[in-house]
Amino acid sequence: MAFDIDGRKVGRDLSEAVFAAPNCTAVFHADVPKLNVAVGRGPSLDGMTAFLGNQASQRSFVPSPAPEMTAAEVVSALKAARTEVVISFLPVGSQQASEFYASCALEAGAAFVNAIPVFLASNPSWANAFKQRGLPILGDDFKAQVGATIVHRMLAHLFDMRGAVLDRSYQLNVGGNTDFLNMMDHNRLLSKRESKTEAVQSVLENRLSDDNVRIGPSDYVPWLNDQKVGYVRLEGRLLGGVPMNMEVRLSVEDSPNAAAMALSAIRCAKIALDRKLSGAIWEASAFLFKHPPRQLQDDEGMRLLVDFADGRL
Repeated sequence: MAFDIDGRKVGRDLSEAVFAAPNCTAVFHADVPKLNVAVGRGPSLDGMTAFLGNQASQRSFVPSPAPEMTAAEVVSALKAARTEVVISFLPVGSQQASEFYASCALEAGAAFVNAIPVFLASNPSWANAFKQRGLPILGDDFKAQVGATIVHRMLAHLFDMRGAVLDRSYQLNVGGNTDFLNMMDHNRLLSKRESKTEAVQSVLENRLSDDNVRIGPSDYVPWLNDQKVGYVRLEGRLLGGVPMNMEVRLSVEDSPNAAAMALSAIRCAKIALDRKLSGAIWEASAFLFKHPPRQLQDDEGMRLLVDFADGRL
């Protein structure tokens, strides 16, 4: 079962909806067979903002005129489809909509994977709600397969490993997809900045002051489409206080970069279901997400993820 609010997707088979506007990612597999999965008209809630409503339709959402499904209807649809794992890829800042679908997953008896920086798996109240129902939850906010945040984390950790002092750093991201357009409404960015910043700060032995670190989306460039360009700069000191700096430019296709982690998270959620694990699955989340229930160095997170998948935990 799939849910969306856009009239160019709602009611169509999922095999067609994935190619409909405003999707603009590179197509690496065009021959998708009919799936016999019709996209349902989910509730807009806070997923659709006035800001997005004022943007060009080919870049933003066009709300479907179909009636919005109620929570009971969403739960019924999930149950009818015998859904085991629900994954949420809502727009950044969708607190109400994220909680709506998490609640529906609970009622439908499904595991939940939270792809965005609304804090659910890392929120003890939500983690406990899933534990009480005997269901797993993974999150929050994917690290991309090879994205700006994981590269930034590695470089920041390199300073500590090599005995250098990191004084200040930034990570500025620009892109042209609807996610970046949505984040031009800076009221939507608080949790995104927190998630990205904590992902880097957590690997440092000495955290940077707020004035010396800036991480997050910075601009929207329509012609980039789904390409994301990240600019990372680190300034610090070597032996004797001698200054040094490093700059990296990273260009990636945003959606497949995140999809790689989504596939792993869905598999981990299914493993957790099969093993009757419940609550926040932190052992699998630490490597896959920017804001997991427990922050770990990436080599340790990778070891735990493999051990979890292999049943050694």
